[in-house]
Amino acid sequence: MDSGRRKGLSVLGATHVEIEQHLEMGRKLLAAGQLAEALSHYHYAVEGDSKNYLTYYTRAAVFLAMGKSKSALPDLTRAIQLKPDFLAKPYLFSFAQLERSPDQDEARNQLMRANELEELQEEAHAAHHRGDYSTTITVLDRVVELSPWDPEFRELRAECYIRLGDLRKAIQDLTPTTRLRNDNRAAFLKLSTLHYNLGEHQESLGHVRECLKLDQDDKECLSHYKQVKKLSKQLDSAEEHIQEERYQEAIDKYESVMRTEPNVPYYTNKARERICFCLVKNKMPAMAIDICSEAHQRDPRNINILRDRAEAFILNQDYEKAVEDYQEAREFDMENNEIREGLERAQKLLKLSRKRDYYKILGVNRSANKQEIIKAYRKLAQQWHPDNFREESEKKEAEKRFIDIASAKEVLTNPEKRQMFDSGEDPLDPESQPGGQGWPFNPFESGGNYHFKFHH
Repeated sequence: MDSGRRKGLSVLGATHVEIEQHLEMGRKLLAAGQLAEALSHYHYAVEGDSKNYLTYYTRAAVFLAMGKSKSALPDLTRAIQLKPDFLAKPYLFSFAQLERSPDQDEARNQLMRANELEELQEEAHAAHHRGDYSTTITVLDRVVELSPWDPEFRELRAECYIRLGDLRKAIQDLTPTTRLRNDNRAAFLKLSTLHYNLGEHQESLGHVRECLKLDQDDKECLSHYKQVKKLSKQLDSAEEHIQEERYQEAIDKYESVMRTEPNVPYYTNKARERICFCLVKNKMPAMAIDICSEAHQRDPRNINILRDRAEAFILNQDYEKAVEDYQEAREFDMENNEIREGLERAQKLLKLSRKRDYYKILGVNRSANKQEIIKAYRKLAQQWHPDNFREESEKKEAEKRFIDIASAKEVLTNPEKRQMFDSGEDPLDPESQPGGQGWPFNPFESGGNYHFKFHH
């Protein structure tokens, strides 16, 4: 048996370890520029493992570096057959350019990059296998730099970003893969899911529709499309109701949102935030405080929730807590004028409440209408009218109470004065008016000889 046949038998019977040894020796010889010696080791590796596309590719690169383009072409073709999406496609065009205008140095550079890429791929897969996603990303950064057109590496890096919770960077990696692969429905679906989980339902709809354009019967895409479409419609409808000041209908829609998607925190948090807002607008402070507090626990840095709960506290005449919420919101956003103005108003109301709170004097809510205010005034005026008391000390206390009751009625039944009071100014306090001029109101200022008749 001649040496050629003996060599063939030894290759056919080569173990995995022997093949790896030949590949490693080939890489070392390539690094030393010994192309012919490297080629002989790649012959062994190719014949020993005919399913390894990278070995074919590397041997083709050696052939090209030696100026043997015709020998390289079958290996490049075989590499593409074994892995159709492999980066050899773009490299094939580069090498074709080199064949027309030979440049041995450039060919060697291409070969070195191919070897580096092979080693980096192995390192990335090893890191990913052991769950070291940060290291995998670091290695893949260089891989993508060397091979920006290969979707496999971007998809792997996107998976690592998802594992680490960085959905934005995962989206950045997956977006170009939709163009790098034909019929990449999986990428469109994953992009749609990522946008959905971030609360970007319109972007989610756009990507899942692209998936259905490729195959309208794709079960996963169709199922996801129905879910996103339903939720998107509910969200849009709820916001339309708010724009039209139909707050109860908006509340109903946002409750539907929480039933439709109870598992993605963004949507349940958003629904609670907007329900809180609507309850404040509907002047239902007790319910608003409960919902806002629950929303605040889930999203403690959300200034909109803090603002709305502060307004609910104001409606509930709990000005200290209103000031606390506005101060907390201001810490998160010092530039927000709405928060600044709300804080100033809450502080004024707190200051006023320590003097005279006309709502508390009459025992009515801040949302009370004029009829309710007049009814409360009549009841208290009858109770505290000075003519009802004989003792001088009791009569003086009654006069003081009656003045407060009459002042409260004067302010709260006058739209302009009530608006001033609701904004933190006391229209009957001379100190709070420009030039010290207020609207003094004392029914007993002529000596206490006023008598009132109440009609029922």
